[in-house]
Amino acid sequence: MATLAHASTAHRERVLRVLGVTPWVRRVSSQPVAFDEPAPAAPSPGAPGDCVVVLPAGCSSRELDLVGRALTSFGPVLARAPRIEVSNGQLPAAPEARAYLVFGEAQAHALGRELPAAALSRAHIVLADEPAGVLASAAGKRRLWNALRSLRRALAGPAE
Repeated sequence: MATLAHASTAHRERVLRVLGVTPWVRRVSSQPVAFDEPAPAAPSPGAPGDCVVVLPAGCSSRELDLVGRALTSFGPVLARAPRIEVSNGQLPAAPEARAYLVFGEAQAHALGRELPAAALSRAHIVLADEPAGVLASAAGKRRLWNALRSLRRALAGPAE
């Protein structure tokens, strides 16, 4: 059977339309990109961020994948939230944020010891099961989903 080496553009578009394929066309920038422009200023270290995720140390890749997928499903603010690990009950320097998603009671206690009382009273802290518990049971997944919904509502409100 012979195949056409070079099919016309119109024929290709017709075949793709019949197959239900939407062809994507790469956009070309009309303006040249200047690489010598300074990068936008990063937020100052003391400025509160939107959300911080606090995890136990030593999570497996499967558990981290679950957490990443869950956060991604709730939008870019949660997907890009910094993740901090608690090891030996100690939390490395915890940044101040509007909201914290904490996986496990031990991590919540470490967060409470690390943050100043004023920051704790302003922040919305949501507790979820540890990632291993979320993987192990449907009830853990349900609690994580409810925690993420609560966190999204808190972040949608006005910043204080």
